[in-house]
Amino acid sequence: MREYLLTLCVTAAVTYLLTGPVRKFAIAAGAMPEIRARDVHREPTPRLGGIAMFGGLCAGLLVAAHLSNLKSVFELSNEPRALLSGAGLIWLLGVLDDKWGVDALVKLGGQMIAAGVMVLQGLTILWIPVPGVGPVSLTPMQGTLLTVALVVITINAVNFVDGLDGLASGMVCIAAAAFFMYTYRIWFGYGLEAAAPATLFAAVLMGMCLGFLPHNMHPARIFMGDSGSMLIGLVLAAGAISVTGQLDPDALSLFVGSERAAVHATVPVYIPLLLPLTVIAVPVADLLLAIVRRTWNGQSPFAADRGHLHHRLLEIGHSHSRAVLIMYFWSALIAFGTVAYSVHSASVWILLVIVALSAVGLVLLLLPRFTPRAPRWAEAFVPPRYRRRKSVVVALAGGAGGPGVGGTAEGAGIGEQREPVPAGLHGATAIGDRSRFPHTRKISSPR
Repeated sequence: MREYLLTLCVTAAVTYLLTGPVRKFAIAAGAMPEIRARDVHREPTPRLGGIAMFGGLCAGLLVAAHLSNLKSVFELSNEPRALLSGAGLIWLLGVLDDKWGVDALVKLGGQMIAAGVMVLQGLTILWIPVPGVGPVSLTPMQGTLLTVALVVITINAVNFVDGLDGLASGMVCIAAAAFFMYTYRIWFGYGLEAAAPATLFAAVLMGMCLGFLPHNMHPARIFMGDSGSMLIGLVLAAGAISVTGQLDPDALSLFVGSERAAVHATVPVYIPLLLPLTVIAVPVADLLLAIVRRTWNGQSPFAADRGHLHHRLLEIGHSHSRAVLIMYFWSALIAFGTVAYSVHSASVWILLVIVALSAVGLVLLLLPRFTPRAPRWAEAFVPPRYRRRKSVVVALAGGAGGPGVGGTAEGAGIGEQREPVPAGLHGATAIGDRSRFPHTRKISSPR
């Protein structure tokens, strides 16, 4: 575990330190596209954040290759090299798209090529464990098609959800954390070393996202762009493919009887193909809804619009930060709930907790105007918008020292905001009663 934490920290540190210089390079290179109709931000923001994330990926794999317990992953498996090859291709395609723009079909072809390169180097699905049947071997063609499909779906799911500051990187980080817990348990809990590459990929992916998040939280100073969103999507897919179809089915019989009984009994633990999809359930749902919506409207499935889940959260009244946190909540609930169910599938309490948290999530969705307030002792540690405020209605008087028409209200307390005085309200004084003076404005100031 310590070596995984070291790899994660190195990846996060390199990504964080590289993001600042990459931002300056993106500005100098002109990788700051104009504001589009579907964009949420209001100022041109540099892209190419994927350059820093790719640097963090290379640094993490390089450090892991020299650690005593993790270097065996590189010696016994070709999967890290396959990941690096596919990541390099998809990252280069994303950089070209961030700077000059690439046609959607060209990007789709590039994604398939990157997935094919990983397949050629051994990162592919070889068999699928089916409940009650046992491991079903796949032909090379079937394994290749299933691998490419999973990679393309995951990449585009992450790319589609990258619409708000910190949304894609945070959701993928949550998914990677859940996936790390799942694969780490398979490796050390059951002694299956074939899960080691997927565990390493999850740790590196968490580091990439954590290192980039401080620069990408609202208001973002830089976007990851397609060079980043497609990259982290590919890394997440690579981990899912590794743990799904690379484990030796005979190894399962070491701890649960026969091979068929092993797969049947450990389906809640193994969850062969469900977990990779559940950890990105929200992005995949957004992707499917977007395809259906655009096709129904007679548009191309790759045509951009403002109908994504995060856009809908903004339309019903949620703030930018609240919309992101709600998406985080649902992603964590689905991903960690699946992992918890895989550990204790017979526990009723897990299902009850998931149902209760789902109810809490639905309540949060129905309260877009609700603003939580931190307790007084915690006000110094939270952003100003979560601190308790007292309402102050500025006295709009035109007496001594009062402003003229169109001036600013004088006499506001220290730290209170000065507001323009609407014409025709000179000499009027309002203290706490806005119904009598509908043109007065309520000003909030910290206590």
